[in-house]
Amino acid sequence: MRVALPIVVVGAIAAAALSAEAAEAAPGCFRASASEGAAPLTVTFSSTCGSVHWSFGDGAAADGAEVAHTYAAGAWAPDANGERVADVVSRGVTFRVPRLVGYRHRLTFRGAIVPAAAGQQVLVLSRGAFFASARTRADGTFGVTRRIRAPGPYVARWVDARSGARETTVRPQLRVTLDGGRAIGERLAVVARLVPTNAGRVRIRVLRNGREIADRTARRLRLDTRRPGTLRVSVTTVPASGFERRAQTLRAVVALRSLALGSRGGSVRALEQRLHELRYALLRVDGYYGQDTYDAVLAFQKVHGMPRTGTVDVGFWRRLANGGVPKARYAGTHVEVDKTRQVMFEVRNGEVVLAVQVSTGATGNTPLGLWHVYGRVAGWSWVLYYPVYFLRGFAIHGYPSVPPWPASHGCVRVPMWVATRLFSMHPHGYGIWIYN
Repeated sequence: MRVALPIVVVGAIAAAALSAEAAEAAPGCFRASASEGAAPLTVTFSSTCGSVHWSFGDGAAADGAEVAHTYAAGAWAPDANGERVADVVSRGVTFRVPRLVGYRHRLTFRGAIVPAAAGQQVLVLSRGAFFASARTRADGTFGVTRRIRAPGPYVARWVDARSGARETTVRPQLRVTLDGGRAIGERLAVVARLVPTNAGRVRIRVLRNGREIADRTARRLRLDTRRPGTLRVSVTTVPASGFERRAQTLRAVVALRSLALGSRGGSVRALEQRLHELRYALLRVDGYYGQDTYDAVLAFQKVHGMPRTGTVDVGFWRRLANGGVPKARYAGTHVEVDKTRQVMFEVRNGEVVLAVQVSTGATGNTPLGLWHVYGRVAGWSWVLYYPVYFLRGFAIHGYPSVPPWPASHGCVRVPMWVATRLFSMHPHGYGIWIYN
């Protein structure tokens, strides 16, 4: 008599073993929803043979009959219970754009594709339209250089992978000119040209002798030349998105075209005000072209290598408007005498605070080097007025005649009207640099 029970038991044992060892499923049980695509790439893994242990190849793992995993850019080899499932390629592209570039200057875009591969075409898009293309190197990197007219955004695309949008800041070109004459009553306008024109709005601000007379949003502004004075024109931009702010300042002195000893009026006052701003010695700003104004004009002409006439013409006005404070040769606090240019600078902490026209030795014998004040006379010392001695009989002193060229016996002549002021600035031990 046969007994069926053992057969039932054996079948039950076999079914239980199959359920317990689902991870040991037969090949062909595993599926991946995708094997390639743009990062981040989400892949669903499924098993028709029950729950298994999934290793995704990037260090992450999970258990189950169906799991999902999101891959960063790269090439990965996932497995189920140690059995290879499928190769997964998650494509990514990185992209870098320099932060600032001049308009129409050359800019190099750089980036890389992941996983790396040589000879792959990468497109660079600007506002969704084709801008440039490049081929990758063996390490997956690429670079492409183009002239830039817009801030972006720029995107790199490789097959179906896209980088994040990148933008740069574009520095536009701002060109500011003064159109017209600088004489009283002549037509004069400030003209601003911004390239590209969509880089922003242009603001023009005008000051006459320090007081604001105009503040407009415009690219051309006519200036008031009915009265003499120094015009300071500040042009700035209110930038559009993605463009850098630009600024430029010009000066114009509105005055009579020509001035000389004896001239009077507003034009002379404008001349004196500007010379005073630039630290040239004057007795006062009084609108009279006297000896002090003549000497200040000579000092300016000497500093800038102009003909030493002591008179003012159109060329002088132009140079005066664009000139700056003279530069000292040495740091510190001292006097500097430049024999080549025949000028003297009072220097405080490396900055020129006073510029004076002088006349040194006619034979070139004024001694070069660093000297120090050892003697002073408050008044006349023979023919020397308020002399400050720095070596034997050599001194800085006032003298009735201070021509634009070397004419002394070796001393440093200064105009009589400034001699007492200089005397008070040169105590015993004060440094005096003399150089060519």
